[in-house]
Amino acid sequence: MWLTLVPVLASAGILLAGSGLLGTLVPIRGRIEGFSPALIGLFGSAFFIGYMGGCVFGARIIKRAGHIRAFAALAAIAASAALFHALSPVPAVWLAARFAVGFCSAGLSMVIESWLNARAEPGRRGRVLGVYRMVDLGCVTAGQLLLPLVGPAGFELFAIIAMLYCLALVPVALTREIAPAPPEDTRLDLRKVVAISPLAAAGCVTLGLTNGAFRQVGPLYAEGMGLDLEGIAVFMIAAIVAGALTPIPLGWLSDRFGRRRVLVLATGATMLAGLWLSFAVPGEVLLLYAGSFAFGAFAMPLYSLSIAHAADRATPADYVMVSAGLLLCFSIGASVGPLVASLVIERFGAPYFFTYTSVLHGLLLVYAAWRMATRADPEARAPFRVFNRTSPEVFRLGKKK
Repeated sequence: MWLTLVPVLASAGILLAGSGLLGTLVPIRGRIEGFSPALIGLFGSAFFIGYMGGCVFGARIIKRAGHIRAFAALAAIAASAALFHALSPVPAVWLAARFAVGFCSAGLSMVIESWLNARAEPGRRGRVLGVYRMVDLGCVTAGQLLLPLVGPAGFELFAIIAMLYCLALVPVALTREIAPAPPEDTRLDLRKVVAISPLAAAGCVTLGLTNGAFRQVGPLYAEGMGLDLEGIAVFMIAAIVAGALTPIPLGWLSDRFGRRRVLVLATGATMLAGLWLSFAVPGEVLLLYAGSFAFGAFAMPLYSLSIAHAADRATPADYVMVSAGLLLCFSIGASVGPLVASLVIERFGAPYFFTYTSVLHGLLLVYAAWRMATRADPEARAPFRVFNRTSPEVFRLGKKK
């Protein structure tokens, strides 16, 4: 089985290295081009609006063209959009490019995850999901390292990103494996999702407003706190690595002591980490890195904890629908979060970015505590799994058959 997954995982890794680097490069290059923080935040919002569109229409594209041709078309569009950032530093062009990259990112993730889902043996789905998560972490981290090595001011990084999008085609295009059947349509009932778990829905919207903003606007905070290019890359990597280390321990705790207790604990810790970064002294490099690590360690797993909490209350037949609905909730928040966060930075200064996240996490903490007081935990809990925020197909991959 594993040999059949190597080409898909290789394509995923190359793709994630390019998309992760582009996400950090855009705000930094935007500042070089003289764009305001509010405009840079709008670019982040455009990405997630496109991402929502990709989640809705991606399955139709794959059904129409097949996995390999859909992957080729979407990767080509994403590569072209990446180059447009360098060729035309005009805000309207960048908005369109970010929308296109967001749409293509969702579609490309759907191709990869539906392929993994079709080829993974039922008893090994958890391991496949874990390997996919490791590929995600390793390649996104590697992509960040190119930022200080090459520099954001020229054409080169955008060219490298476009090359990575194109090279991601090679393993999938040359595989001798037969492409799987097109993915199933996911019928969403957002009202039902909210009724099943209001806390999970509120949590995912909040995380879109905060975590989504962090990936798009975090480099502006780091720059405003006096970090150079290498420091910005390390600041972002610290949060990404921490977010990959803590989901399993927090999931283990939630399996034993209850989802909401651990969700409250992690939300409170995230709020405190945000306050730490709000009051950090500019130029105190190690303290900024430590704050980023702490923020990532507790903020990133909140999404998987929210999914697990909703799964405890859903029937097995509703798992994919609920998970896809929560992904939509996250995307709704993330389509607004970068713009709001950038306006906060523009109006009040870089430190207030994490004041913004702390206020939102504090509100989520209060709401979670109120839900604990008014609604009992279910008697049975579904096993905890770590999910990427990529496409609805990743939830089928994590679902036992």
